[in-house]
Amino acid sequence: MNRDLIVFGEDWGGLPSSTQHLIRLLALQRKVIWVNSIGLRQPRLSLNDMRRAWKKLTAKKVGSAAAISIETPDNITIVNPTTLPAPRTEFSRNLAANWLKKQLLPIIKKHNLHDPILWTSLPTAVDVADKLGAESLVYYCGDDFSSLAGVDHDTVSEREKELINKADLILASSETLVHRFPEQRTQFLPHGVDYSLFSTPAPRADDMPYTRRPIAGFYGSLSEWLDYDLLDAVISALPEWDFVFIGQACERAQALTKHSNVRLLGPRPHHLLPCYSQHWTASLLPFADNAQIHACNPLKLREYLATGTPVVSTPFPALSSYAAFVSVVTTEKEMIRALEEAQFQLRNEQQQAAVKPHTWEARAEELERWLDAL
Repeated sequence: MNRDLIVFGEDWGGLPSSTQHLIRLLALQRKVIWVNSIGLRQPRLSLNDMRRAWKKLTAKKVGSAAAISIETPDNITIVNPTTLPAPRTEFSRNLAANWLKKQLLPIIKKHNLHDPILWTSLPTAVDVADKLGAESLVYYCGDDFSSLAGVDHDTVSEREKELINKADLILASSETLVHRFPEQRTQFLPHGVDYSLFSTPAPRADDMPYTRRPIAGFYGSLSEWLDYDLLDAVISALPEWDFVFIGQACERAQALTKHSNVRLLGPRPHHLLPCYSQHWTASLLPFADNAQIHACNPLKLREYLATGTPVVSTPFPALSSYAAFVSVVTTEKEMIRALEEAQFQLRNEQQQAAVKPHTWEARAEELERWLDAL
């Protein structure tokens, strides 16, 4: 009988993370209690943080996946806990852990979980790892938290060290991350792809530019890890191109709108992304050169490849498996040349074939074997 799961991840319902993709499939054969984000930094007196705090405080404490805008099995229960994000002192850590325990234990008991495994993608969950009746602990690491923007680095790094020592199984999403953990307890689990979604022809989105001009596109978090100096230079040099960006935009990204050929469309649901990426001329991965990017294995890489459209990217380690299908650039001139060449490239079935075996279903099958061995 498959063991049930208690999962600490990000807030359920946004653009699906790797954890959401995997847990959605694991939940087909087990019950899952999904605990929405308990935070990686203490809130600040900013409008965004106050809005987020209010949303947390007023959210329904327990719900089912049926109420969330992502297709998931019905036996996932979503919990919106009230807690102290990323507590630092021993007192506040104990207070937050016991507060979480008080909220979660009744829910766990109500659902009568079978020999549950505690799975966390957040190092800050280590404080409650021993308090919820789980005999096994899995740490799924998808980022280098020591360099990740928007977290309390010292606090999270200390919690991660404790989590590494406690975890029975560590899953790392990139080879760069694998080498940071004990070899005997660590497995490399790269991201998968919803191949059917991104390879099946989709209608063109209504808000895509309807011109005969070529289009370069990007979707995802428009944060500080993008190379905006490179983008500024390329966009200025290619006034005959349109540049489309999908996602929540930071201030630096918003500044791109000074160019008349840039469109910031805001976030879009995951299932609609092929309506954009299948219809632009080239997909962009214009990442900055930093520690966070060196450790990343972006979901969008395989999704871009599955569309068959050309991909233009700055270099980072996780590209190596697909280097034959990506135009890797480091300078403004190289990116301009790659984009100009992309105008004459047809749908690439070879790059689609390269990612076709690497579905989320295949990743979940492998993961099942590791969980069974705990």
